[in-house]
Amino acid sequence: MYQQVLDPVADSLGWSSLVAALPLAVLFVLLGGVRMRAWPASLIALAVSLAVAIWTYGMPADQAFLAGTEGAAFGFYPILWIVINALWVYNITVTTGHFDVLRRSFAQVSDDNRLQAVLIAFSFGALLEALAGFGTPVAVTSVMLIALGFQPLKAAVLALTANTAPVAFGAMATPILTLGKVTGESSDTLGAMVGRQTPILALFVPLVLVYIVDGRRGFRETWPTALFCGAAFGVAQYVTANFISVPLADVVASLVSAAAVVLVVRLRPSAAAARPAPVAGGAADEPTPEFAARVEGGDTGDSRAEVARAYAPYAIIIAVFVVCQIDQVKDFLDKATRTFSWPGLDLTGPTGKPLTLPTFNFNYLTTPGTQMLVAGLITMAVLGVGFGKAVRAYWTTLVQLRWAIITVMAVLALAFVMNASGQTVTLGTWMAGAGGGFALLSPILGWLGTAVTGSDTSSNSLFGALQVTAANKADLSTVLMAATNSSGGVLGKMVSPQNLAIAAAAVGLDGREGDIFRRVVLWSLLFLAGMCLLSGLQATGVLGWMVP
Repeated sequence: MYQQVLDPVADSLGWSSLVAALPLAVLFVLLGGVRMRAWPASLIALAVSLAVAIWTYGMPADQAFLAGTEGAAFGFYPILWIVINALWVYNITVTTGHFDVLRRSFAQVSDDNRLQAVLIAFSFGALLEALAGFGTPVAVTSVMLIALGFQPLKAAVLALTANTAPVAFGAMATPILTLGKVTGESSDTLGAMVGRQTPILALFVPLVLVYIVDGRRGFRETWPTALFCGAAFGVAQYVTANFISVPLADVVASLVSAAAVVLVVRLRPSAAAARPAPVAGGAADEPTPEFAARVEGGDTGDSRAEVARAYAPYAIIIAVFVVCQIDQVKDFLDKATRTFSWPGLDLTGPTGKPLTLPTFNFNYLTTPGTQMLVAGLITMAVLGVGFGKAVRAYWTTLVQLRWAIITVMAVLALAFVMNASGQTVTLGTWMAGAGGGFALLSPILGWLGTAVTGSDTSSNSLFGALQVTAANKADLSTVLMAATNSSGGVLGKMVSPQNLAIAAAAVGLDGREGDIFRRVVLWSLLFLAGMCLLSGLQATGVLGWMVP
């Protein structure tokens, strides 16, 4: 058995925090400074976390390694299980040619690739986040953007940047439901509070996307449409989360925002008539010849039946996920869930209370990954894909994700070692000592949790209860601080090595995760600063009226 210690270095929480932060510092320096590939950087950071756990925190080596194996297993199932099956469905549509049909259908909405980036990366990505989450939107939308003529690096940056505002309500609001469990607060109240923070973020994300695509010119020429899209998303997310259904917040918001873009383009043709912005990325500064030829030639010869079949996989995904959210169906599927303690792992917190970290849930049927697999099997039938072709597409997916698989498993192993040894709690407890100023730091804690684990759900599990404890000590709203953990966490997703690896693998840039990281980290920090300011104001009389 191992009991966590908060201040192993000179009995000082501050000095202990500096040591506890070493694995994260090593990871981000290797990615952003040294430009090392994500999978070796993650393995080195994992080794550092094990060293800190064993030699600084005094954790028995066997317990430290067992925690790492549990993290690696969790990284594969359920997280990679979701991404693999989502990309498999995409690869099926590629092999049948229906993805090209879908691409042309999206292009018909507007031939301005700045608006295409908003529609696909933000609106369509939000729908994928609502249904599956866990890296699926980044993987799918980035390759869709490439098919429309975007350069791979730019496509990855756009997909990661867009995957922010919807994340807290992703996978049918799994992060918020989890937050409610670990904090004891009502998930409806927490969802309402998050729905008064992330909609403000959503207002700015489309504006940033058009700026990333085409700089100041892109912002100047398309900001009204981008702003209208963000406002539509934000209002829909707020209304749905506060007055209708927390799990459906992203589903409604994504559809409303997509409709908003289409509406503006239809009512104001001039909004889409500007010369399509060149797609910058690497040394290339122009769209691909195929893309240019399609735009200029108006290649729209697909029949309605083919267009319907191209959209069918996504309609099937929506249908499968919605059916699986029905209480009776969900309860039936949940009977297959198996819960067990990770063999040999015995942990207690600083107070001696047993930790839940060794508990592993094997939810065979309720995990989005299995539901995505079912959607893929139905898609095979609808598109007439044979078993052999489907198996080859699955193998292609595994090869495509081979380095991402190593990275994700290593990063989750690192996260579990840090959590089990007490490194993460040390960092959180040190930040919680800020008193009333903790309202400004609360989003950073959520950002840190998601940056390490790649999951807002995991960040909420990690720091949700700590946020409530800190709020009580500082006489702050527990609902506000708990919700802010999730809202701040969404901004850490774009710099998480897990999601960087998924993005790099999807666009064929294995080994260039550091380049992607440098393109997104400033946006992540800028958004985080805004969320810190919002949280600080909501903790005062200035915006305190926003807290339910």
